[in-house]
Amino acid sequence: MDWSFIQKFAPMYVEAAVLTVTIGVIGILLAVVIGLVCALVKYYRIPVARQIVAVYIELSRNTPLIVQLFFLYFGLPKAGILLSSEACGIIGLAFLGGSYMAESFLSGLRSVGKVQLESAESLGLRRGQVMRYIVIPQAASVSVPALAANVIFLLKETSVFSAVSLADLMYVAKDLIGMYYNTGEALTMLVAAYLVIILPISIVFSVLERRMRRAGN
Repeated sequence: MDWSFIQKFAPMYVEAAVLTVTIGVIGILLAVVIGLVCALVKYYRIPVARQIVAVYIELSRNTPLIVQLFFLYFGLPKAGILLSSEACGIIGLAFLGGSYMAESFLSGLRSVGKVQLESAESLGLRRGQVMRYIVIPQAASVSVPALAANVIFLLKETSVFSAVSLADLMYVAKDLIGMYYNTGEALTMLVAAYLVIILPISIVFSVLERRMRRAGN
């Protein structure tokens, strides 16, 4: 192991990690918003919008992220729409993640029994109050494990951003391997960078899940 190589190029990985996390966080937050809206549309069976959401979910979940990125980065310019690598990464991650988040939220919403909803309505609670005080608290505890898995999955999917010339962690690793052939050192720093990013998130979600289970009991 060439430690001088690692010491020399570690700052490049730090810079790439910051970019990866920034784009990942923005994309995941957008995915959460998209997923919540889609879940509510399906939960309340809103006409027309429900069919549009169904088509979106099938299209998103059945096409790889790299194909979606290629369409955004190489396909849209043919129609006169130019997007930066960063914008493609954010949009692609939000588009892919939104469908997975929608299913997670929907499973949580459907876990709330109809008896509780009917009882709340009989007490005079409005739909917004029912959602705020009864549905969301219970649905959240059910959705947390799936949401955690989706967040980690989407963060790992950022490894394909290099395909659209985004200087993320994978891009830096491949660039260094191509120039210096220090494959072991470059890949070691790549693995270490992803562990530093993803492992704390996994631990936080595990703790949160345990606390919500205890609160539910």
